[in-house]
Amino acid sequence: MQQLLTTALTGLTLGAVYAAFALALVLIWRATRIVNFAQAPMAMITTYVALVLIDAGWSYWAGFAVALLSGLVLGALVERFVIRFVSGKPEINAVILTLGLFIVLHALAALVFGSRYRSFPAPFGLTGFQVGGTTIALTGFGVFTIAAVGVVLIGLVVLFRGTDLGLRMRAAAFDREVARLLGVRVGRMLTLGWALAALAGSLSGLLIAGGGLVHPSYMDGVVVYGFVAAVLGGLDSPVGAVVGGVVLGLSLSLVSGYVGAELVPLAALALLMAVLLLKPGGLFTGVRERRV
Repeated sequence: MQQLLTTALTGLTLGAVYAAFALALVLIWRATRIVNFAQAPMAMITTYVALVLIDAGWSYWAGFAVALLSGLVLGALVERFVIRFVSGKPEINAVILTLGLFIVLHALAALVFGSRYRSFPAPFGLTGFQVGGTTIALTGFGVFTIAAVGVVLIGLVVLFRGTDLGLRMRAAAFDREVARLLGVRVGRMLTLGWALAALAGSLSGLLIAGGGLVHPSYMDGVVVYGFVAAVLGGLDSPVGAVVGGVVLGLSLSLVSGYVGAELVPLAALALLMAVLLLKPGGLFTGVRERRV
């Protein structure tokens, strides 16, 4: 029973990490209808910005805030000066361009920050809570991670369901010409979508790095599982991204704890295939009616 509880709590924390990255992917999809494969190295770059500031004597929270702001700016710049050049072209062009950005940003990070492993601090403890002489496998930083993901989820739900800005962003993503005719500043909405998605991605990079080691490729493994989590829940659903992340985290934790860590990638693939076969749009997509 104790082992099962430990495995579940570990999976919950791991799932929150996957959910954080999945939320960034969902945000960019809802705002631009593009899957941004450069999201991981963009988050890695902003994490290094925080690390440089912290190493220079800044507080963790100052570096944290600057990293989020850097993500916001980086996302806007990427959309305005890179993605904008393929705007209006087939969507596959933008996807391929993000794959190119993935490679370029990796190379730039290695040149600027180096390739060696560096420790990244955590603002809260990394040891489990003590309950009646028993150590619970849930750390202070794990609680912070879960809370941060919850805040982002609530923010996205409010943005897209309760504000005119969210409605304009979705209109610009779905049909740019009609949105322009309705007075929506499509270019600004797309830039804002990329900026907000990069901010969410920066948060995921900071959460993943907390208390661990960072290097130019430290996000590469997470981007795979984050993408799987987003697809599980549905690329159009922020709630689905969080549920998908938690389901994936718990499932992989159980496989690692009771079957073998070497089977974790295979288990993620099997779970993804099962969802795509049974409900290709993801767990949180609904049936849409269409009148003809």
